[in-house]
Amino acid sequence: MRAPHPPPPGRSAELRRRFAEEARCELPDLSTLCLLAGAEGDGTLDEAGMDAAQVELDRLAGELPYRPGAPRAWALALRDLLGGRYGFHGVADDYQRLESSLLHEVLLRRRGLPILLSVVWIEVARRAGAPVYGVALPGHFVVGFGEPGAGLGEGAGQVLVDPFDGGRLLSEEDAELLVAGATGSALDASMLTPAGTLDVVLRILNNVRAWAAARPERSDVALWAVDLSLLLPSHSARLRYERARLLVQRGEFSAGAVALEAYAEVVGAVDEGAAEQVRGEALAARARLN
Repeated sequence: MRAPHPPPPGRSAELRRRFAEEARCELPDLSTLCLLAGAEGDGTLDEAGMDAAQVELDRLAGELPYRPGAPRAWALALRDLLGGRYGFHGVADDYQRLESSLLHEVLLRRRGLPILLSVVWIEVARRAGAPVYGVALPGHFVVGFGEPGAGLGEGAGQVLVDPFDGGRLLSEEDAELLVAGATGSALDASMLTPAGTLDVVLRILNNVRAWAAARPERSDVALWAVDLSLLLPSHSARLRYERARLLVQRGEFSAGAVALEAYAEVVGAVDEGAAEQVRGEALAARARLN
């Protein structure tokens, strides 16, 4: 199947304007940001399609029981609805598909990466009034219900579920195994705190960049993911270097050289040696114009 491609420049500029505006809101909306990113990644997603995705999240929330009760009851209700009745889950092959990082496609296919499936859970649960949030475990995103840090397991105040596994409830031992498998280190209480909306979006964009990095022919995907990351209020300065190198990779040598030179000025304030190396890359890019 052909992977999605970005929209025309005019549409892209409008989507990026709205993305930057939403990201700077006092309370940025997770589903809106994910759908704007999805429209930047898939030029076939129009305004009607974005509205339809929001309506689907509303519809799913409307099928939940009215306020099931304690955190565990909420988790079980979401598991029965999303993992059971509607079959939202993930498999290993989903990591090879760009669609697995696009919210509108995940809603359609009911398959995706752990973090996008978690976004579905969070947005459906939030609409129904659940005490829900994302939990950015190293290497595997999950969903939390209840009071963060209140302990995991039967009768505890915090419940974790794994939407990638159909909504399986996680014990403390399960969470420890997930962390150990990803990092080789022990589970720390700080890992169980709620992930902020913009942190979730940045992690999604990082996944898109990782997907594109393994496919040099899809530098267009890497570029839009970097560009959206740079629109977030907080981001790594090194993303500007990555963007400059992508421009050169795509044959946009003049624009790439300008971006490299600008980055060199920033780096030069703290590391002149690194700045000289970047200036050398800029000169090499300009030489390729001839």
